[in-house]
Amino acid sequence: MSLRPPSRYTASALSGGGGQVGDAANPLDHEIAAEKAASLGRAGDRVKRALHQLAEAEQASPTRNALLKDAAEAVYAYFIQRELCGLRRHHDAIREYQIPREVLARLGAS
Repeated sequence: MSLRPPSRYTASALSGGGGQVGDAANPLDHEIAAEKAASLGRAGDRVKRALHQLAEAEQASPTRNALLKDAAEAVYAYFIQRELCGLRRHHDAIREYQIPREVLARLGAS
């Protein structure tokens, strides 16, 4: 035997009337979206710093390999954060940040 909750506890009644469950603005959803955006911004700043340091390094510098690794890790973390925010295509980010091919090659991109 299955039970049905009283009509005052249905999704439409809880959302404030005649709509779907998502009609009412949920403060928790706004907080999560704000945190995702802030995290994406911090990851983008880290990419900018890492790419700037890589660009400043001389081609034959002994620290260039470490800077290249740091840049690849920053870009990888940024791409992951973008995907968590629902942004699956990274072509715009690659163009915007002018990510060099050698960094993308470290990520496995061709």
